[in-house]
Amino acid sequence: MDQTAWLWGSLFGLGLFHGLNPAMGWLFATGLGLQEGRAQAVIYALWPIAIGHAAAIALAAFVTALIGYALPTNLLLVLTGVVLLGFSGWRLLARFRHPTTRFRASAGELAWWSFLMASAHGAGLMVAPLLVAMGPAAQHAHHDHMQHAPTIANSMLGATLAVVVHTAGMFAAMAAIALIVYYVVGLEILRRAWINTDLVWVTVLAMTGVIAIGLGVWGMG
Repeated sequence: MDQTAWLWGSLFGLGLFHGLNPAMGWLFATGLGLQEGRAQAVIYALWPIAIGHAAAIALAAFVTALIGYALPTNLLLVLTGVVLLGFSGWRLLARFRHPTTRFRASAGELAWWSFLMASAHGAGLMVAPLLVAMGPAAQHAHHDHMQHAPTIANSMLGATLAVVVHTAGMFAAMAAIALIVYYVVGLEILRRAWINTDLVWVTVLAMTGVIAIGLGVWGMG
């Protein structure tokens, strides 16, 4: 598997990971479906949640793409890693409250809530190192090829496609687990078999930061 395919696969895989986190929305959608007694309510809730998450990722993607035109890839990787480590440390120490919304929320309110949740949890930051590797900053590593047209991963179109691929993975995981809990498991089991997803999330954030810094420093050597 070449590097480009690996990066796209990793973006999709991170989407799956984000979708598995109940804080990203599937728990809310399942609870709504159980309250209304119909699976359609689960699916209807998932769409605005996915849109809000995609907006948070898009913000990180476009900012990363723009900064990538001004900074070398390796330096941007190091800076991204430092921000990730700082953010994960803050999340671990601050223990701030999650954004809340009414249980019977409109589609717009669900999308806004999802955007805030993804932003507050650093979902876009977690994806940023992959976006850096795929973005226009890669051109700085090959100054003698700057006259060539940028690849799809070095353009705003590339950033948009990255958001779509990531969100597709997130939606697939979120829908699968929400419907499994709705039809098979039920919310009651979550009280008996709960995993501290916040701790897992912060750990992955920190690991991503360390890897980004390592790759950036390695590339500078």
